[in-house]
Amino acid sequence: MDLDINIFRSLATVLAFLAFMAIFWWTYSGKRKQSFDDAANIPFREVLKGDPEAKQAEQQRGNEHD
Repeated sequence: MDLDINIFRSLATVLAFLAFMAIFWWTYSGKRKQSFDDAANIPFREVLKGDPEAKQAEQQRGNEHD
């Protein structure tokens, strides 16, 4: 078997595709939904610290999801 650059390119393409699929699976797995939802709300936590009404509304929304 003669190894040339095209075999290495093909191998690199297959490995890149497998890495993409692994990241895709990790991202959309159900186990991480809560973690990603919490991370998505980080910018809003700072705004809500000074507003008691907004804080209460956030707590009520959190209780609805439980």
